[in-house]
Amino acid sequence: MTSHHAPFDPTRVAHLNGRFAPVTEEVDEADLHVVGELPEGLDGVYLRNGPNPRFTPIGSYLYPIDGDGMIHGVRLSQGRARYRNRFVRTPAMRAEEKAGRALWGGVESLIMPGPDQVGEELANNFKPLPDINVVQHAGRLLALAESDCPYRMSPELDTLGKETFDGGLPAGITAHPKIDPVTGEMTVFCYALEPPYLTWSVIAPDGTVSRGPTPVDGVEEPRMIHDMALTSRYLVLVLAPAVFDLDAAMKGGSFLAWRPERGTRVALIPRDGGPVRWADDEAFWLWHTVNAYDTPDEGRVVLDYVQWPALSLGQSPEPGPAAHGAHSGLTRAVIDPAAGTVRRTQLDDTRVELPRIDDRGIGRPHRHLATAAGSGRTEGLLPGEYDALRWYDLEDGTASSRLWAAGDLSVGEPVFAPTPGTHDSTDGHWLTYATDRTDHTSWLLVLPASDPAQGPVARVRIPVRVPLGLHGTWLPTEE
Repeated sequence: MTSHHAPFDPTRVAHLNGRFAPVTEEVDEADLHVVGELPEGLDGVYLRNGPNPRFTPIGSYLYPIDGDGMIHGVRLSQGRARYRNRFVRTPAMRAEEKAGRALWGGVESLIMPGPDQVGEELANNFKPLPDINVVQHAGRLLALAESDCPYRMSPELDTLGKETFDGGLPAGITAHPKIDPVTGEMTVFCYALEPPYLTWSVIAPDGTVSRGPTPVDGVEEPRMIHDMALTSRYLVLVLAPAVFDLDAAMKGGSFLAWRPERGTRVALIPRDGGPVRWADDEAFWLWHTVNAYDTPDEGRVVLDYVQWPALSLGQSPEPGPAAHGAHSGLTRAVIDPAAGTVRRTQLDDTRVELPRIDDRGIGRPHRHLATAAGSGRTEGLLPGEYDALRWYDLEDGTASSRLWAAGDLSVGEPVFAPTPGTHDSTDGHWLTYATDRTDHTSWLLVLPASDPAQGPVARVRIPVRVPLGLHGTWLPTEE
């Protein structure tokens, strides 16, 4: 099954080169070189997943959608650090390893091998791409795809196989589930190219599926939704007008169309299974939410997220024409389920992405958050590349921020590692991978949450370059 596209030259794809270029070596190395001093209480493993093609791509390559998964892990304990990286080995990747080359094209090219190449089971199917995120829930370590079954990984990062949650979620989930720190439930959603186009589910603290795939009423076409948010009452989904168009893709057009005249809709899905509440707004896009919470007195939902005027993929430096009022940057939306309205406020227009909070605060009012950011001092950064970290304090509804400019380093998503036994989101450290643009060395940076703008208290030298992107998690040892 192949659509008609111009010849593909991977050397001309920016996100296959330089700081984004894939690495193929799998490494296990102890006693890594540390500049500075690792904090005593930092005991656990930092894991990050991201697109990393095992072989030179064919047909097309679209960042951040395409690419095999590779998990990079740094285990920290007693002031020492150990590194291990492993591919997420799906059956499709194993077939490509047997062939010694790529057999599937990128999602835009729709190149799929036949049964003579990969056997009946894998033939003429999309390639699984569990390359976006990695989370742990109910003892399962999961490498997550955009909207597909996750792959379960061992603590040593060996691939154990496709995870369907004992058959309860056969179509899979998306890459940004949310774990409620109060109930221990993991709430997930999944979008599809055929009806039902959107479903949601709940996985209990023991890993059983307590709510199977539940269609979201009112969704009548396949839309891409990358992230979600969770409150104590609602699952929050933002349906931007990014619509899948397979007919256009088969004729050489884009498989994902931006249709701003449709507007953006917000679904508030009651976690108790009640009817969906919809709110309509002008078109805007979001990749990532910060967090959401309920307002107890008014019954509204507050959602913080990073807004873009439109969806753009690959090398597009800026999205296309924006709807009126569709600004960029850190944004707060107040959603009124009774009136079906959304009131948006721009908190900051700085170039930021990959926002994170202390995960212990998911679904409840948050004060602090961290992002990857642009310092405004570096020319030639690619879409998805950042040269600074920015921290926000949202007390009193303002968004005061502090910046650490990383100089020659390109940095990734910051992840919070709390100090054991504490409850304050300023008591701990922020972790991120960084790659030096001058020599392509990679580092794990450790920044104090009490004063992150002072920069890292420790830098751990990674023995291989870590390609830029995407999401990770901190797993403390005591859990």
